[in-house]
Amino acid sequence: MAETPSTSGDPRRPLHPESLMMSHGYRPELSMGAIKCPIFQTSTFVFKTAEEGKSFFELAYSLREKGPKEELGLIYSRLNNPDLEILEDRLCLWDEAEACAVFESGMAATSTALLEFVRPGDLVLHSEPIYGGTDYLLHHVLTRFGVHAVGFRAGSSLEEIERVLAASGRAERLAALLLETPANPTNDLVDIAMCAEIARRHSTADRRVLVLVDNTFLGPLWQHPLKHGADLVLYSATKYIGGHSDVIAGACLGSAPLLRRVRTLRTFLGSMASPWTGWLLLRSLETLKLRMTCEMKNARYVADFLADHPKVDRVYYLGHLTERDPQYALYRRQCLAPGGMISFDVSGGEPKAFRFLNHLKLIKLAVSLGSTESLAEHPATMTHSDIRPEERARVGITDKMIRMSIGVENPDDLIADLRQALDAV
Repeated sequence: MAETPSTSGDPRRPLHPESLMMSHGYRPELSMGAIKCPIFQTSTFVFKTAEEGKSFFELAYSLREKGPKEELGLIYSRLNNPDLEILEDRLCLWDEAEACAVFESGMAATSTALLEFVRPGDLVLHSEPIYGGTDYLLHHVLTRFGVHAVGFRAGSSLEEIERVLAASGRAERLAALLLETPANPTNDLVDIAMCAEIARRHSTADRRVLVLVDNTFLGPLWQHPLKHGADLVLYSATKYIGGHSDVIAGACLGSAPLLRRVRTLRTFLGSMASPWTGWLLLRSLETLKLRMTCEMKNARYVADFLADHPKVDRVYYLGHLTERDPQYALYRRQCLAPGGMISFDVSGGEPKAFRFLNHLKLIKLAVSLGSTESLAEHPATMTHSDIRPEERARVGITDKMIRMSIGVENPDDLIADLRQALDAV
């Protein structure tokens, strides 16, 4: 809950994030009384005086320390913009973060954060499976700059991860652990607190190992990595935060000192979100809890149907974990709900999986996730196709796997569509 005064009559009672999504950080009197934040579609801002312009730039370029009540003034939309500032303030509420930086894509958020905190010769230890774009960044782009990347299987114990780290021969150069939990597309969990302990073990007085968590799958509602020891939280805000398949965006959240560094590099890489993107995300945040709650509830019905179908070999869904499952205790400790993502194996491999996908009618055959409409895709040949086949097989991404993002449609209609598509297999 946000530390913000209540409008209910009790000034000591803080409001919930979903209540603050309509107003936090915005003052209508500064925008002609408009009830919603306008789109500040401008590249530059006028200074009242030359002295004010000088003061703003001193803060923007860290030429002096900020005063106790001093704020960075508006200068240029590559540095700051009202739509982005209000959006960043509101995103902080869900994760209870000190600061946030929004980007024009999720990959921009991930790449900017990594580029700021790793150096040539450093090692990034990452969970597997991981989003195909992130995997390519780690193993084909950062390697050009002398950065090394080694993966460990999601669900690994602390001892198993330490053995992977030791075998890399670069434990002394460990700079960051990059986690994606739940994993895309298997829904395997990674223990954030355990990885934070590994980071502490390998940090030194002059070298802090960071834990970065891609929280896209469960979004800001159903998992809060900072509370479990993560240093930075990453989002493809295109997904649940945007939620309407009409905007590409990303976000990075964490402590104020770390985000100051991320924002500085964002300024010079030019990877910030545009005012229009910021405004679209502000609109979407107002219904985030409603959408994600509906999608989570719908997913339960869909997963139960798939689990009972004879043409489905296996369902990968957090809501089906039982006390006998080794990840059950971690799920109960780390996650607040199972979310709206389901993967499942169709009997018969790629030909049958394709036949199923080609017969869907209500559910759309498309990549991405977290939107109001339900989507289905084939990870092995689509979102994770740039991962080597042997690596896909090792982490459980098979040719018969389908990944689904459940939307806000009536669950009976979704099940009817799945039933007729499976009948065609």
